[in-house]
Amino acid sequence: MAITPEDEAHGDEGRPGPHRPLRSLVRQSFSGLWTLLRKAVWFIAFVLLVLVCVRAYLSTQGPPLRPWQTIVPEEPSADTVAHGDWRAYVRAEDAMYAKLHGKLEKKMEPGDRTPLNRYYDASIVSPLRFERDWNRSFVLEPRGAPRGVAVLLHGLTDSPYSMLSLAELYREHGFVALVPRMPGHGTVPAGLTREGRKEWYAAVDMAMGEAQRRTAGKLPVHLVGYSNGGALALTHVLRRLERGESAGVQRIVLLSPMIEVNRFARYAGLAGLPALFGRWAKSAWLDLMPEFNAFKYNSFPVRAARESYLVTSDLQATLTQVAAKQRMNQLPPILAFQSVVDDTVSARAVMTRLFEALPSNGSELVLFDVNRSRVIAPILRSAASDWSRDVLQSPRRYAVTIVGATSDSDANVLARSRPATAEAIVAEPIGMRYPADVYSLSHVALPFPQDDPLYGNIPSGRGGLQLGAIAVRGERNALMVSQDSLVRLGFNPFHSYMLARIAAKLPKG
Repeated sequence: MAITPEDEAHGDEGRPGPHRPLRSLVRQSFSGLWTLLRKAVWFIAFVLLVLVCVRAYLSTQGPPLRPWQTIVPEEPSADTVAHGDWRAYVRAEDAMYAKLHGKLEKKMEPGDRTPLNRYYDASIVSPLRFERDWNRSFVLEPRGAPRGVAVLLHGLTDSPYSMLSLAELYREHGFVALVPRMPGHGTVPAGLTREGRKEWYAAVDMAMGEAQRRTAGKLPVHLVGYSNGGALALTHVLRRLERGESAGVQRIVLLSPMIEVNRFARYAGLAGLPALFGRWAKSAWLDLMPEFNAFKYNSFPVRAARESYLVTSDLQATLTQVAAKQRMNQLPPILAFQSVVDDTVSARAVMTRLFEALPSNGSELVLFDVNRSRVIAPILRSAASDWSRDVLQSPRRYAVTIVGATSDSDANVLARSRPATAEAIVAEPIGMRYPADVYSLSHVALPFPQDDPLYGNIPSGRGGLQLGAIAVRGERNALMVSQDSLVRLGFNPFHSYMLARIAAKLPKG
């Protein structure tokens, strides 16, 4: 029998020889990689299936959904809002509130009518306890002729109430303060299962259109954003620059801006997959809690987490496009305030992903440091706050200020600043002390003063239950709400300093 070259190459036992064709080696390698890839895909699919099943099972536990978690308010579409005006938006808002109130009254059971349910009109946490329902869009007019217009945007799950102290500051300095309610907010948590970033963008465009109408291009416009509102504010201005238009504002002010959120938000939609089947409807929620906060939701739907990620994704994409078109120098100055530790957004990203991309345009980042006293410092997680220690070590294109106590034995707070491109650091006392019982500010604390009737710890005599003054002690795992939510700082002990810094940038008249 004749021996072929292929038989010689494989030898008597069929093993590969030194002259095996390269094509066979590539084919075998590809086959091995394909097998590994299929196994990896099947493994990931199995893990996801297990997680979804666990999520579905957990959603069957606990009390059923309440009316405020199932009744979705009927709000105008994004297109309707964008092509309407402020008056039309407020009219639609009033009609929506009236219809929603009627539906809630019909659906609520006797067990829902408790002193700590904001949707029960007679409760101590009802918005009706305040001089007006600050869940709704509002305008504050100055006494004399306006010197400008400020548009103030609240955060996710929040309401226009969070912008009240800043709106009052602008009014005191002669500005008209426009505070729009973002769709899905200020009503019931179920509103955020439908409304999202497209509707929010439309509401911002509508409010900015009202600002332009009032100024007629003759007065300054300031855009103020808190948390998710900060991302919406930046995206609005950057998209104008991307289209080749003017920024439309003379200054941007940001509080705890949502530049980057944690990675879970990117994949939050997977957690809600079982909700496609009615039996597991509760899996559409990350948090289901009693609603005892008059102007903020305690319950949090999966869709809201996903939308928050998409807002930051839109912001970063637009920022990249504006930089590529070399239009960043048209961005107005930004004054931002951020706690060094923040469990909602990435505090460091405010500097690395926003301020490091800014031109030399007079912007400033103000960081509120942790309490570094000898009592508190040893129990703080260093990884959360140590990044701020080197912020002042080198000059930057923007100014940086760190507000905090620098001495272990001295709680007096200093504002240590390095102006843009400056070699020296300037330290000035702000006339305040770091509260002994506060170890840091929080994401939600910045907009609220200590005497805020809802979130402050100094009695004001206004409103109903003052959440910031509650001191809860007892055994763990005994409350219906998270203990963390009760101890999280809800007010800013340096609020007056922050207002003074904002006021210093306002036109003098």
